[in-house]
Amino acid sequence: MTDAPSTGGRLSTRLAGVLPTLRLRLVVVFALVALTAAVSASGIAYWLNRDAVLTRAQNASLNDFRKAMEDNAGNLPRKLSCQELREAAAKMARSSQNYQVLLIDRAEDGKTCATASNEDDFTLADVPPQLRKAVAKKRTVDEKNKHPYHLYWQRITLDGDPYLVGGAKVVGDEPTPTGYLLKSLGPERDDLNSLAWSLGIATALALIGAMLLAQAAATTVLRPVRRLGDAARRLGEGKLETRLRVSGTDELAQLSRTFNDAAASLEQRVAELSAREASSRRFVADMSHELRTPMTAISAVTEVLEEEQENLDPMIAPAVQLVVSETRRLNDLVENLMEVTRFDAGTAKLVLDDVDVADQVTACIDARAWLDAVELDADRGIMAQLDPRRLDVILANLIGNALKHGGSPVRVSVRTRRREDGAGVAGGGDELVIEVADQGPGIPEDVLPHVFDRFYKASASRPRSEGSGLGLSIAMENAHIHGGEITAHNAPDGERGAVFTLRLPRDARRIAEERESGDGHADEHADEGGSDPGGDARRSDGRDQEGGR
Repeated sequence: MTDAPSTGGRLSTRLAGVLPTLRLRLVVVFALVALTAAVSASGIAYWLNRDAVLTRAQNASLNDFRKAMEDNAGNLPRKLSCQELREAAAKMARSSQNYQVLLIDRAEDGKTCATASNEDDFTLADVPPQLRKAVAKKRTVDEKNKHPYHLYWQRITLDGDPYLVGGAKVVGDEPTPTGYLLKSLGPERDDLNSLAWSLGIATALALIGAMLLAQAAATTVLRPVRRLGDAARRLGEGKLETRLRVSGTDELAQLSRTFNDAAASLEQRVAELSAREASSRRFVADMSHELRTPMTAISAVTEVLEEEQENLDPMIAPAVQLVVSETRRLNDLVENLMEVTRFDAGTAKLVLDDVDVADQVTACIDARAWLDAVELDADRGIMAQLDPRRLDVILANLIGNALKHGGSPVRVSVRTRRREDGAGVAGGGDELVIEVADQGPGIPEDVLPHVFDRFYKASASRPRSEGSGLGLSIAMENAHIHGGEITAHNAPDGERGAVFTLRLPRDARRIAEERESGDGHADEHADEGGSDPGGDARRSDGRDQEGGR
């Protein structure tokens, strides 16, 4: 049972998909922080200034209106005409606060008179009903409420423009006049709009500045990170002398020092391992080289003994046969070890020639007397530019392994196909596909990954079997030097046996040229012409082939 990914993990994954680079993330984070801070500061500043501007204009107008009501409407006679009420409204409107006035009172004829300083701009219909109701409401006078009537105000919008509407009733014996003011807040609105534009421009400038700052910070932070990444890449390519210049005492400098220490330790360790590996290869090469001379003499003696075996005492003949077989086995092991050292040292070369693949397979089978045990399915005339000796080594090892561990009949099929990009063999053009299938029990699943390992033997009960455990690994190395590959798998369900598939480019000239240009050195023991790592192709007993099973 696995834990569900956390919300933070999902968010990080989603952000990584939207913002793929660290530089972009830093710029976006800086910009968001700056935008949030700037918008918050601008919003607070705007609302504070808006409240201050509106409150100042509102209080100034209401205080002036209250005083005007006391000085003008409060001194009107109890019995007045509409004209007197109109003159009072006009006098009140001549205030420095620039507002319109509407006065309402009962005239001497008993009718209600409503007159405005400018009846075209201000009528009773412009006053909200809630405000009129509040102004006309008489409250009980007590310790907390000193007056029965109060001044009330409300902000409204008329024809899209903001206004302040206020109203009050003159305190006195009933009936008393009621007055309303209408003041335009357009100048204050214009001032606030200018302030909003200024704050918006300041926010945009702050955002641009934050992005530039983020870019500079990202460059400062990411330059050492990029250098570290480049250095790690060079280190991965094998340039172990790679080091970083370190300056400062911050975390990135400490990381660079740690990288340099790790690189130095790795270089030292690799140098030690390389020296040991080179020493081991040199030892094996020297040992194999030194063994060739005595092995040549011993092989000559064993050939004489084998020819005289029929004339020997029956009691001695088995011992002579054992000496002959073990000598051949030892000779094969020496040759295989020398071939392995060539591959390890990178001195193995390709000697290319035009090869008729069907003829090459037939020659390999015929040289080892396997014609009765091998079925060949190959069309004549399939030509390839390969190394004949190394192709013979590969075929001898694969077919010999199939005969030894799988059983006959072994089926060898040859075909060509167009190379698939990203799969198969290196180079371009067609590839050669050779399949070797046996009729045995197949390869155990736990053995399949190791069949091409050196000295690997599937059965621990036969550590001293005829083969050395190098045959299939040498076959694989010979395939690799051509730019090819060998794979192993068991036959499909319902069929018996294992199947080894060899894939080689039909034209290995480009591979040979690349190896020639990349491997300009030669080992003093790499006498290429004389050894057959899988065994001498002229032998017919097949005992030089070693399977991985």
